Amino acid sequence: MQKRKPIVAGQFYPGQHDQCVDEINQCLEEATITTSLPETIAAGIVPHAGWAFSGAAAALVFAAIRQQHPKVHTFVIFGAAHGYLGQPPAVYDRGSWLTPLGEIPVDEELANAVLESKTAVSDREAHNSEHSMEVQVPFIQYLFPGAKILPILTPPVEQAIHLGEIVGSIIASDEERKIVCLGSTDLTHYGPRYGFTPMGTGKDALKWAMDVNDKQFIDYALKLQPQKILESAAENCNACGPGAAAAAVAAAKTLGKAKGVLLAHTNSNDIMLCKMGTTSRESVGYAAIVF
Repeated sequence: MQKRKPIVAGQFYPGQHDQCVDEINQCLEEATITTSLPETIAAGIVPHAGWAFSGAAAALVFAAIRQQHPKVHTFVIFGAAHGYLGQPPAVYDRGSWLTPLGEIPVDEELANAVLESKTAVSDREAHNSEHSMEVQVPFIQYLFPGAKILPILTPPVEQAIHLGEIVGSIIASDEERKIVCLGSTDLTHYGPRYGFTPMGTGKDALKWAMDVNDKQFIDYALKLQPQKILESAAENCNACGPGAAAAAVAAAKTLGKAKGVLLAHTNSNDIMLCKMGTTSRESVGYAAIVF
């Protein structure tokens, strides 16, 4: 059986079991839910930076899901395509993934159903260098023992929306299991390091990145407008995983959701200032949303 080994353990999150658990608990302690949640949660949008920066925001989504659904059978993780040059979404359809918390199986039955729809292809190798799904997996292992995953690397193409709709339809037809979709994306990568400085540099430019550029993406997500998510990201560079987000939103819409709930919106610069007492010319946005 094929097993995907972790590639960013010890970098984006701790590489040892106990330290990993400790940091998850620390993220959960920082993750205070301050808004009303939907009665049921079908999907979420989670960030995928190092846990020191985006872990608390990601933890909010998982905490919200667990509050409403203590038992989740499978998480479909739509991942960003940072280095994937293929057009069709790529499904990790067999075997398991390894993290410092152990082994988690892939939902092969669900994978087969997705592949039969012809909206994605089987390509496990495409996942070997992509971190956006991996950083979510220890949260799932810790908070939802026994759950399975279905990782789908999702490029920012029109097919991402159709994929989300198909996955939503498959989930709707399964009356026995609770399946939740996650779209993994960070928001605006602003600053000279990222080659994106349309408003120049400095405090006001970073404020624009969060209050204007990020907000446009968030508004489209909350209104369940996957096409607008793709278009906005292509035009304004306000998400690195717009295909993943669009797929999760499309799935939520197919499952009857009419709006999203924003749990948190922050950025790496604010977190640096809070945790380290320093700032940077660069900043990356993070949002936690449930549907």
